[in-house]
Amino acid sequence: MALAIVRSATLLGVEGQPITVEVHVSNGLPGYTVVGLPDTAVRESRDRVRAACLSSGLEWALKKVTINLAPSGVRKSGAGLDLAVAVALLEASGQLPSGCLEGVGVLGELGLDGSVRSVPGMLSLVAALADSGVRTVVVPRLDGYEASLVRALRVRPVGHLGELVDCLKGEATWGAVAAPAERDDEPSGDEALDLGDVRGLITARLALELSAAGGHHLLLVGPPGVGKTMLSRRLPSILPPLTYDEAFEVTRIQSAMGDFMGSLAERRPFRAPHHTATTPALVGGGSAIPRPGEVTRAHRGVLFLDELGEFRPSSLDALRQPLEERVIRIARHPVALEFPAHFTLVATSNPCPCGLGPPACGCDDAKRARYKRRLSAPLLDRFDLRVLVTSPESRDAPGEVSSTVAERVGHAVERQQARYAARPWQRNAEVPAGAVATDIPLNGDAIDAILDVAERCALSGRGLSGVRRVARTLADVEGSPSILPEHVLSAGELRQEVFE
Repeated sequence: MALAIVRSATLLGVEGQPITVEVHVSNGLPGYTVVGLPDTAVRESRDRVRAACLSSGLEWALKKVTINLAPSGVRKSGAGLDLAVAVALLEASGQLPSGCLEGVGVLGELGLDGSVRSVPGMLSLVAALADSGVRTVVVPRLDGYEASLVRALRVRPVGHLGELVDCLKGEATWGAVAAPAERDDEPSGDEALDLGDVRGLITARLALELSAAGGHHLLLVGPPGVGKTMLSRRLPSILPPLTYDEAFEVTRIQSAMGDFMGSLAERRPFRAPHHTATTPALVGGGSAIPRPGEVTRAHRGVLFLDELGEFRPSSLDALRQPLEERVIRIARHPVALEFPAHFTLVATSNPCPCGLGPPACGCDDAKRARYKRRLSAPLLDRFDLRVLVTSPESRDAPGEVSSTVAERVGHAVERQQARYAARPWQRNAEVPAGAVATDIPLNGDAIDAILDVAERCALSGRGLSGVRRVARTLADVEGSPSILPEHVLSAGELRQEVFE
């Protein structure tokens, strides 16, 4: 009878969950049992592990094998525990020195030929092991650089089960972590778009700049062809760069979704789901273990919803909570998960079903009312910036290029980060309602201006706070230390009634 214990991890949403793999080998009828809430992929590890061991010239113990995955109340999914099960089984059967994996985490999927394959979410898995006290981790060779992004950990990349066994026996030396793949610096797709291509649309351009600088949610409404989508697609070209912590968060989500790009994320995400997307696809969910949705993929970046009025009303209303709290909470028995959802929402819409809007609109009152009901008042109230877009004139000249606007945005973001250095938030749009009065103060003239805006626009409490936040961003973009009355009035004008 022999027992071996190896540390590993499984993925729950975008977070890693440390797992202890316990393998017990005893005399009795040959058998292989896995306990501890394994899914189908984990239960099927028997055949992968057996074939990998035999292909690597190792023995398969013809005894009773019991594998416990602790904690037993957490569901385990995927094939990332294969390698941990294999080395624990080899240690329990006497083919590896006892205690050779003390304090070592093991991650990887096994091929039938003994090869060690990549595992989705490696960054989160390794981070979870590091938090649990592991200081050395064995990972697939292709995931070596990704694992090394977690600091204060020794990473041991391996490409084959036989190679790992030789290293643990001291018969071979550990390989080095390969350098990340070189990236193509040439911009492609939306990254190649520039604001200099846009003519006119002065008010909408200003709103886009303020959205990038302060993180404010933006809604552009106008008839087809006026440039709403064209302008929105150029937002990534003026977004501020990611900080290291933000880049790590974005990379961890990309890794969990199988989209790791080979190195730490350099650009903010820009997600643009189609209007036929379901609610689980948009906010996350699923019948078994919930999966992140588009709002999580857009974390620290932008979620762009083109043709907002065509999305399902239930899906749009599901955005209200993450827009307010910047997190998604999903409960499915037996797990309750929390997904990050700190994003800026940018949306476009036609003013009515026919798209023309007044005075050319041919829709009757019933059609207009039904169309407007698709967008609930609480959702619209969460847009700090709401702008009616009209067609540019033929004589309008091209506006500023993205590099010029991005420089202003960068300076504005730096001012906000300095102002909120001792706070949990970094941008004006993130200031909670309870802190608006202290963190965004107004002088006498500006107070009179905001009272005037509140009376003219019949603003809610949330709307009034939104105008104040936007006014602060306007001041930051212009380099003004205090909010002036004209900033407040301009912020009020950028919160238009977009649906008649």
